Amino acid sequence: MCANACAPGEGELGYCGVRVVKGGRFHYVWEGGAEKGLLHSYYDPLPTNCCAAWFCGAKRGRNLAVFFYGCNFDCLFCQNAQHKHLEDGELVTAEELAERALAPDVECVCFFGGSPEPQLPFAIRASRKAMEKARKSGRRIRICWEWNGAGNPNLVRQAAEISLETGGIVKFDLKAWDEKRALALCGVSTRPSFENFRMVAEEFLPRARYPFLTATTLLVPGYIDEEEVAKIAEFIASISPEIPYSLLVFYPAFCMADLGITSREQVVRCFRAAERAGLKRLYVGNLHLLGLSFTAFLSLVRNGASDPQN
Repeated sequence: MCANACAPGEGELGYCGVRVVKGGRFHYVWEGGAEKGLLHSYYDPLPTNCCAAWFCGAKRGRNLAVFFYGCNFDCLFCQNAQHKHLEDGELVTAEELAERALAPDVECVCFFGGSPEPQLPFAIRASRKAMEKARKSGRRIRICWEWNGAGNPNLVRQAAEISLETGGIVKFDLKAWDEKRALALCGVSTRPSFENFRMVAEEFLPRARYPFLTATTLLVPGYIDEEEVAKIAEFIASISPEIPYSLLVFYPAFCMADLGITSREQVVRCFRAAERAGLKRLYVGNLHLLGLSFTAFLSLVRNGASDPQN
């Protein structure tokens, strides 16, 4: 199902917390199993707070946001840790979710969480049902993914194909380059995220006529510094310098609720590191936490401020 390939014993949960071993086989922990998804969905007016909103063409109508419970990572800084509270989720069939996707004025569907990987077969099935309904009614519906990307490569490939066919966007959260840092922060290796990112880029970017693939990195104070960002940016630039890349300002959450937000100085250093790596399309999200617009932030960068805190 995902890159962890965990092997719990009888009666034990998988790493994601949504699958359990019974009779020597994996089953979902809820009634209905793989025929239902455990999620929370809601409608957002466009442009929404999607990490790709700064370059995405969807500017009118509504987005169906689909929040999946469970995740194949266990990040100490998780900013959506409510995915662990399975009792709060709603069980929905693929048909029901497809109907929600075709509600009036809905232009796109965004799958996130948690992360979709533990429920990716369901998400793919619901996406295909929504695509079929859209074709029959003469509508267009974009399917987008916001995930860590460390899924089973065959499933990741199917999901990316759906996005390319519908004009959607695939966003990878590339959390850390250094393996020790990744294990400390996320509990698992992030290598599969990078491997799947390269696979999606090589197989699908040549066919894409729009910004189809993007990546983000959360600037966790004391952990994800300019050296980490430089390595991630160099990796992306080695594939294509045109891939949009967003740095995200951290705010205290989950097990790292005692940290402060990312400093202006750190954000500037990381942004400059990504520029030096050769990336041409850069952005910073959550700048409102620093009391800055992106234009004001760029002014700090371009003016060579050595101490942007001042």
